[in-house]
Amino acid sequence: MTDSNQHAADFVRLIQENRGILYKISHSYCRKEADREDLIQEMIYQLWKSDQRYDASYKFTTWMYRIALNVAISYYRKEGRPGIRVALGGDLNLMDLEDKSSLDGMLEEKIDLLQQFIRELGELDKALMILYLEERPYKEVAEILGISETNVATRVSRIKERLRKQFKNFL
Repeated sequence: MTDSNQHAADFVRLIQENRGILYKISHSYCRKEADREDLIQEMIYQLWKSDQRYDASYKFTTWMYRIALNVAISYYRKEGRPGIRVALGGDLNLMDLEDKSSLDGMLEEKIDLLQQFIRELGELDKALMILYLEERPYKEVAEILGISETNVATRVSRIKERLRKQFKNFL
């Protein structure tokens, strides 16, 4: 196997091993299945295109998150994309409640309300919350989003406070 064939095979293997990241982000930014599929294809294309710039001093998943979130934000911003809006839910740990029928009605209402409040956040804050809800370390979140760890901590704190106030005002 040539070096370029081996490199391509390694790239495909890494994408396969970490495809959950792509699904998670696409579910967070797109409601319609067709839009999610298009977004995933665009993320894979951009990852492939950026592969030569990958810095092995970073974890592959950190780099992958950074590229995929940037693609999702750009995709979301494009005008004329019907059905595209942040649809927080699906694969996120906190939101992984596919069968809400077993949940107490009040808890279900609070989860729906939380999803609504998060959808109203700015694009960077939405991306930050995706990573926060996945319990990613602040250092990794900072690397992915290209901001300082202090900025991550400050933003998370402010978002949590804003969400607390919104809950108080709503309930």
